[in-house]
Amino acid sequence: QVQLVESGGGLVQAGGSLRLSCAASGRTFSSYAMGWFRQAPGKEREFVAAMSWNGGSTRYAESVKGRFTISRDNGKNTVYLQMNSLKPEDTAVYYCAASSNYFASSYDYDYRYWGQGTQVTVSS
Repeated sequence: QVQLVESGGGLVQAGGSLRLSCAASGRTFSSYAMGWFRQAPGKEREFVAAMSWNGGSTRYAESVKGRFTISRDNGKNTVYLQMNSLKPEDTAVYYCAASSNYFASSYDYDYRYWGQGTQVTVSS
């Protein structure tokens, strides 16, 4: 069982930055691949970024490449999403998720555990 708690969301102006954190419970965090997804009002949940269990590989949605960076600190049981050059279309609830698969997947069905989400609002 893994419990995930996101933090770091908020209101920011376009062009600004935010760093989201996702703290995981349990001693097996380092064996999970981690992902970030988001859901905007009236839209389906979409993939944002993912990282393999050991940080050796990452995957990003085209819409965030070059602007967002996923990282993890297995010693702190935490995964991060650094978001730069934010745009109003990045406004959404952001969720972190954990997958018992080792690889970085962009498919939500690969993720077994989910956090409750944190709101990110980017004003124009």
